[in-house]
Amino acid sequence: MSTSIKGSSAANAVVEQNKINGTSHEGFASSCFEEDEVDFKRTEKEQCTAAHIAINVDGDKQNHTEKTQRQSQNVENGKQHSMNPNSTSELTVATSATSNKSKLLLVGLTVSTTSVIVAILWYFCSWKYGLPALIAAIFATTLVAVGWRWFYIALVTTQRDVTALWAYIRLLVLIKRYERNNVSVGDIFQMNVEKYPDKLVIVSETQSWTFRQLDQFANRIADLFHSHGFKKGDVIGLLLENRAEFVGMWLGLSKLGITIALVNTNLTGASLVHCIVVAKCSAFIYGEDFEETIEGVATQIPPKLYQFNNAINKPVRNSAADLATLMNSTNHVTTQPSAIQHPNHHDRLMYIYTSGTTGLPKAAVISHSRYIFISAAIHYTLGFKSKDIFYTPLPLYHTAGGIMSIGQAIVFGATVAIRKKFSASGYFADCVRFNCTIAQYIGEMARYILATPESDYDRAHQIRLVFGNGLRPQIWTRFVDRFNIPRVGEFYGATEGNANIVNNDNTVGAIGFVSRIIPQIYPISIIKANPDTGEPIRDAKGLCQRCAPNEAGVFIGQIIKGNPTREFLGYADESASTKKIVHDVFKKGDMAFLSGDLLTSDERGYLYFMDRTGDTFRWKGENVSTGEVEAQVS
Repeated sequence: MSTSIKGSSAANAVVEQNKINGTSHEGFASSCFEEDEVDFKRTEKEQCTAAHIAINVDGDKQNHTEKTQRQSQNVENGKQHSMNPNSTSELTVATSATSNKSKLLLVGLTVSTTSVIVAILWYFCSWKYGLPALIAAIFATTLVAVGWRWFYIALVTTQRDVTALWAYIRLLVLIKRYERNNVSVGDIFQMNVEKYPDKLVIVSETQSWTFRQLDQFANRIADLFHSHGFKKGDVIGLLLENRAEFVGMWLGLSKLGITIALVNTNLTGASLVHCIVVAKCSAFIYGEDFEETIEGVATQIPPKLYQFNNAINKPVRNSAADLATLMNSTNHVTTQPSAIQHPNHHDRLMYIYTSGTTGLPKAAVISHSRYIFISAAIHYTLGFKSKDIFYTPLPLYHTAGGIMSIGQAIVFGATVAIRKKFSASGYFADCVRFNCTIAQYIGEMARYILATPESDYDRAHQIRLVFGNGLRPQIWTRFVDRFNIPRVGEFYGATEGNANIVNNDNTVGAIGFVSRIIPQIYPISIIKANPDTGEPIRDAKGLCQRCAPNEAGVFIGQIIKGNPTREFLGYADESASTKKIVHDVFKKGDMAFLSGDLLTSDERGYLYFMDRTGDTFRWKGENVSTGEVEAQVS
């Protein structure tokens, strides 16, 4: 989730820094957050780590020098140690070799001794004594081979791992079934329309749409754009605030096999033009609130513009077509479009923009299969239900709000309550108003909500779970206690990546886990890397090295083509995709997605976010490139 931003991200970061420095710059647009309740003044350190920090409780007080020092260190129980692998490599190798020889000797001695005992008992005392002795021998040998600590870890993590494994199996079964039947996102939505025609699908402060109404709107969009000559494989950009029509537009276009580029509503100028051009949009839809934004770049973007007004027959600008009036025409039907345009399961559904280290956003590819996978993965892992009512104040052009929450409606038939802009004071008031059972957050939101005065809404809601990313451990417990939240589902992932994890057992501060018993099931790892550049540190054979528990490194996810959970679809710009892939990871010829984020794990496999490498930082829920800030200043 990220963007190149004049308004909410880069420019606002510049404005805030200028405030700190005693200067100011005018003319920057506001972000997607309402600032009615919250003081947004924050240190540079806090900007850099706000989204995912899980361990560094003193982060807000550290300056840039301290960050540089910290990036070259490992973490063990929140304390820091040297991360340079070369300084002690010879000693480590020697110690490891000695340890391995001792263990092999001990295992051999154990096997020999137990074999003799079992043979004697079996021969002289029959199998009734020999069989228990054999079982005991196997246990003893295993204990010696892996250590008693392994058994302890297996014992305390079995429930967590089994729960996750069952969710993973259900996910794979669903994905394989849809893949086998070549099912698109529109097909799944149509199933839910037939199942829940009059059930509310999207509600907000001003709207309440049923599944049938959303489907009819989407079909009108599909029919209209089909009549205007658009076809499967075309790309159309969409710039619209959070509202039911946003979902209806991309859903309708997807039924034609059109790919939709979901553009950040805070973009202006060159960054906006870049997003439209890099996606190769043949047309662009924008809401009337963005007339002036489009007017400034109208000559640099595709000539086919559609302005969506809040009412029909209102004036439009930029020589755009009046989309609302066109849709009101009786010539456009509300039934399903022709099967000729039907998209395939692996076709591109949409582009979602992520941060670019050069200052320009990258268009991450979301296929129909990827959309279904993301929606279903969080659904099964956290135990969502179709009867749940979800609340998300997050922008729908990003993965968190637009797929993880809206996907529960599209794929599973749930109801989702949305809000145009986040309001700290209105968060739990909305949850009460819409009878929500599950709410979404990003870490900064929790801090802002905690800063509001106590209210009757704090505990009047029916929320059984909140899920999101970036909830700091130092406010996690306070947030849960004040608002009576039974469970937190913290997750970590990248829009374009395959290294996605979820904290499924409420462990404070953890962003997910990797199984210590069966790590092969979901091949993700933390590897040793340069903390400044994120480049892997390789061994003498040229392969990457896994980090030990409590050692910080870069998080990766193995790429396996043909496996829907392990694929990496990359970006619209293929050259950008290659930069996120690391080759020859643990054996020659294998590949992995390189997240660029520094994580660490504890002995039980829980993962904690430490920092991000490269030149991006978090600002009010956005990933911002430092190059972008530099461009605004200069």
